Amino acid sequence: MVDLEAAIGFVVAHGDAVERARLSWLRNGTAVPPEMLETAEVGQSPDGGWPATWGGAMASIDATCFRLAELDDLGALGRPAARRALDWLAARQQADGSWDEDASLADSAPEWARPGDPEAGFLQSANAGFWLTVAGLDARASGPLDHRVGGAYAGVVQAAAHSLAARLRPDGSWPSYLAAGWLSAAVLHRQEMFQESARIQVVLAERMPKMSPGDVAWLASTLRRAGIDPQDWIMVRALRRLTETQRSDGGWESDGGHQFDVHATLSAIRAARPATAGAASQPG
Repeated sequence: MVDLEAAIGFVVAHGDAVERARLSWLRNGTAVPPEMLETAEVGQSPDGGWPATWGGAMASIDATCFRLAELDDLGALGRPAARRALDWLAARQQADGSWDEDASLADSAPEWARPGDPEAGFLQSANAGFWLTVAGLDARASGPLDHRVGGAYAGVVQAAAHSLAARLRPDGSWPSYLAAGWLSAAVLHRQEMFQESARIQVVLAERMPKMSPGDVAWLASTLRRAGIDPQDWIMVRALRRLTETQRSDGGWESDGGHQFDVHATLSAIRAARPATAGAASQPG
């Protein structure tokens, strides 16, 4: 089993103030001070998105999803800044249900966010679809009253799910980066497209032994956030892999370098925490 106490100790010892606040929220829903939330929201564009460090002043889908992930760990998806960002994401959806970065970012975007690249577009679509799924279920009242699956963004997320499913290969694999797999599986699961989600999960399970600890933590926390039960077979495998890769200091190694180990550890805690922990509004 994952040693949660050791993981918590690692975050307390090595995390900054925001990361420790994320830990408190995940553990017991402790309210985050408003000034800390305002710091996490800094830099938002007037249109609602957040610019990427590589993109100048233009708001980016990739950067906005990253900021939403941070705000989610602070219990802040219902705040006005997050709602503006989610509305911006919804408005950026293309006619076929997908997303792509603005063409003006072509010269500066990294390969995983490059506009016009089908693999990058699939990842951005899965990421945007995931956060609109999560937010729509958490805060239906923020948008038009809609009790279909997907909550406030039901139509947007439904179109996103069909766009993602249409591009799956017969064997369940997907034409994009690894992370697009678990993000897509989460979106499809919440849309009750269980067969398509399960096909992706089978591929993820096959690849899991070679995944990095940081990727397994991201996979498990994503599926858990989408409401997949910790006792589900894919979650059992992911948690077993996290148990095998947890270090003696309680943390997990991040692909981005040791400065992001606390972030990877927080993802693992989100995935492995007891069902009664964290904010009551969060699935799982």
